[in-house]
Formats: sequence, structure tokens, C-alpha cells
Amino acid sequence: MSQRALPAPARPLALPGAADGLRPDDVAILGPPRPRVRAWWPWAAGAIVLLAGSAALVVWARTLPSFDAYGWLSWGERTWHGGLGTNAAPSWKPLPYLFTVIYAAFGHHLELRLWMVSSAAVALAGVVFAGRIAYRLSAPRSDRRWAGWVAAAFAGLALLALRDELHYGYLHYVLSSQSDPMIVTFVLAAIDLALCGRPRAAFACGVLASLGRPEAWPLLALYSVWLWRERPAARWLIAGGWVALAALWFGIPALSSRTPFVSAANALDSGRAPSGDRVTAVLSRFGELQHWPVYVAAAIGVALAALRRSRPPDRATLMLAGGVVTWVAIEIAFGLHGWPALGRYMFEPAAVVTVLAGACAGRALGADWRATSHSQIGEAWRTSPTPPAIFANLRGGTEAVGGVLLAVALIAAMIPAAVSAVRNERSDLTQQHARTAEIEALPGVIDRLGGARMLRGCGEPLTRLQYQSALAYALGDNVSQVGFKYAQALAHSNPVLFITPFESGVGWQVEAAHQAAPACAVLPGAPTNL
Repeated sequence: MSQRALPAPARPLALPGAADGLRPDDVAILGPPRPRVRAWWPWAAGAIVLLAGSAALVVWARTLPSFDAYGWLSWGERTWHGGLGTNAAPSWKPLPYLFTVIYAAFGHHLELRLWMVSSAAVALAGVVFAGRIAYRLSAPRSDRRWAGWVAAAFAGLALLALRDELHYGYLHYVLSSQSDPMIVTFVLAAIDLALCGRPRAAFACGVLASLGRPEAWPLLALYSVWLWRERPAARWLIAGGWVALAALWFGIPALSSRTPFVSAANALDSGRAPSGDRVTAVLSRFGELQHWPVYVAAAIGVALAALRRSRPPDRATLMLAGGVVTWVAIEIAFGLHGWPALGRYMFEPAAVVTVLAGACAGRALGADWRATSHSQIGEAWRTSPTPPAIFANLRGGTEAVGGVLLAVALIAAMIPAAVSAVRNERSDLTQQHARTAEIEALPGVIDRLGGARMLRGCGEPLTRLQYQSALAYALGDNVSQVGFKYAQALAHSNPVLFITPFESGVGWQVEAAHQAAPACAVLPGAPTNL
């Protein structure tokens, strides 16, 4: 038998410097040992249920993708048909492109539906990962597992209560096929896998998150340094991940736009950038993402973790809090530079705050309620006259009384927020249904005008800005080939075709101008409702 030492098993990122011996309560963050045989079955079954549920949700909601999402769909389609262009909005990001370029191979209609279902499924998976992290951080004792489940349920449901500064709820972004909730899922998955002691899979999820938001790059870099030193066998994965990041973020735009840094160029001096004091404006946007009881509970949980610092859940809590501060600081720097720094770009740290709040509630509920008594208080005062010592001796009792009150108050305070979120989502769905009807009528209008192929020879198509990417996708063009500046287009005396949605009701008004090609003479020269 070889005398060489066997490599040490992987340990979670949250545990560097931990003592060799762990108390029973610490097992919650490590996860109990489980047989590897058929361990993938629950995950596969869960993925199937999630996909089926997401498909049902998409059908029930009757919504269509957002402005950005239609642009991503156009990227995938134009890649297969040639002439990919990434100059115009939406700003280039590789994550959705990885999906749409594959889905586009199945055709125009299937690309749309596959993207809507898969983006919703990935986004809703974040609820599961939020719950898993909160359960681990709450570290419930074996006789109080229910406290961990309460923490998990609170974190998962409260994640859906996120909303941006425009009061668009989290489900709005899920049902409009945006990538922001997907990035939240990959961030939470990376954290969960790191806590489970699966650093390679955590790094892979970190790369996926970094393909969606550049704010994740510094955090991924720190994790890469740790992984490079602690797991030499993973160095090929780290190098490959960073090469893929560089190639996808800058290589594709170098071939399809005016500059490899087209994302930064398009985002610079955006009309949605914070105005006035940009530092406080970004902090205000972050504060509006979640309801105040969540921030309070998360702060209490972090404060308690800082007082202890001896157990793996406490150290993991502090590391996650540091990640939140880092992400928000990066967003502030982006805002100062002139980039938008929108609230939804900080969904990720707000999701982590939500998880920390749930974990705080779980740990409070899991405290030993029987530890508080008048005799214990008197004994602690006599034997430990200093305040820190009194706190240390009464820690279990303090958590018992204050913890239950905190958990109950936190859950009760979120009830009005949940009711408000449901009402806002219902109102938003009504607006989205009107938009859906408008866009669904667009292919019929194009067919009545002679089809997309004929219209491409009749000059620049123009529409209102909010429908620019949807019209580009319906015509099979890049977004940059569809205009929205009507007066400027008319002044140039070039052939143009105005396809304008009704101000009210469902329908489109069409008008052609400056047409010279014989085939385009059939187009209406005066405003015509179709």
C-alpha cells in the first residue's frame, strides 16, 4: 500500500480556522453525512417539478418578455442567421445569451417560450436556496428542527417580497423574463454550495452570476484566490472560468459592436442614473428593495454573530454581511462613475439580507426558552458583575425571551408588506396583459403589410421606444436596426416605416414615408389603423 498521505476532504468556505471538534448544533451548517447513492434523485425530481410549475405559471400569467429580454432573444436568433449586432440597448451581458443562443436553434416561437419557462424556473429556484441557507445559518438543535424550517420558509417567501425603487415587485421581473432574479439564484446557489463544502460547484455558480452582473467579479476573485490556495486540483477550473468570463464579456462584443466595452459605453450617463448626491441615492435605492423589519432582523443577527464569532454559523453570517457591504459599495462606485446603479442591480445583496433575517428569526425561535428564571438572573448578577459577563451567562435566557418576541414581531410586521405585494402584483398583471395583447397583434400586422422579408427593403422601421426590441424580434432584426426617433428619421428623407401602437386599446397604426422601391408602394402612405 502506498505511504503517501491521502488528500483531505473538502471543507466549507465558512469554516477556515475552525476547531477540529464541532458541537452537535454546528452540524447544521456542515450538513449531516448522507449516502451518495442516488443522491441526485431528489434534485432531479425537484427540477422537474420546478420546470412544470414554471411552465404553468407562465401560461397562467399571460405575460411576455420585457424590453431587455426581447433584445436577448434577438441576439440568439441573429447569431444563427448572421449579422449579430450588440451596439444598441439592451447592454450586452453574456448570461441570457448562453440560453437564447441555444433556444434559437429550435425556431422563433420555441426560443421565446423556452426562455420564458427556463428563466422563471431558475428565478424561482432562488426561493429554495434562500431557504436552505437560512436553515443552515439558524443551526437548529435536533429537538427544534421546526425553528430551522420557519427560518427557511420566511427567507424563501420574503425573497418574493423584494421590489425596486419603481415599486416593481420581484415577481414582475420573474414574469417578464428578466435576468436579475436568475442572477440572485446563482448567487444564493454559490453560497449554499460553499456552506455545503462543494467549492468547485460554488465557483461555477459564481461564474454564472458574474456573467450577469459585473458587481460579482470582485467577490468571485476573492473566492478564486482562496480556492486556488486551498484546492490545487481546482486551478484548471478557476483558470477556465476566468477565461470564459473575459471571452464572453469582451470577446463577443469585439466581434459584434463598435467596442469590446460596449456594455460600459451604453450604460454610461444613463438617464436612469442616480441624481444629486449619488451615494445617498444608491443607498436609498438599496433601502427600498426590502421592508424595514427585514433589515432590522438582519442587523440583529449580524450583531449577535459578531458578539459570538466562535461557531461556523456566526462566521458565515459575518462573511455574508461583508459580501453585502462590498456589493453595495461597488454599486455606489458605479453610480459615481455615471452608470445607472438601479435598485434591481442590488437584488443580490438584498436577497442575502433577507436570508440573514430569516436565519435570525430561526435562531431566536430555536433558543432554549426554559433557560430564563429569576434565580438564574440573580445568580448571574452575583457571580458576574460586569455587563459582558452577565450577557454571556444569560445568553440562552436573553435569546429565549427576546428571541421569541423578535421572531413573532418580524413575521407579523411582514404581513402588511405581503398584502401590499399581492395587490401591486395584481395591478401590474393587468397592465402587462394590455402590453401582451399589443405585442401579440404585431405579427399579424407585419403579415398584412407583406411580411418581414419584404419590409426589410422598405427602409428603417420605427416604433415607440418601449416596443423597439419587440418589433426588432418580430421582424428578425437587431434592435439597432429599429428606430424610435420619428422627427429625426423624417428629416433625413430616407425611406421609413412607422409602426406605432395605439395610445389606448389594442392595435397598431402604420404609415410609410419617402418610399421609392416599387414593392413598397403598396404600403399605406397615410396613417392607417391595422
